[in-house]
Amino acid sequence: MKIIADAGRCIGAGQCVMAADSVFDQSPATGEVMLLAARVPADEVDAVLEAVSTCPTGALSTAED
Repeated sequence: MKIIADAGRCIGAGQCVMAADSVFDQSPATGEVMLLAARVPADEVDAVLEAVSTCPTGALSTAED
């Protein structure tokens, strides 16, 4: 599963980092989402899906490989 982040839609709420801090971070300059991994690690699937569902702007999504 791939992670797709649209930094242009991100408002820097940080919900993704709270859900999966090994996969998401925020830019120190803008606060926008940064991906630490392009693919969802097997042990982070539930956390990433939570991040996608709680993102207030819908900036995150996943896609199958």
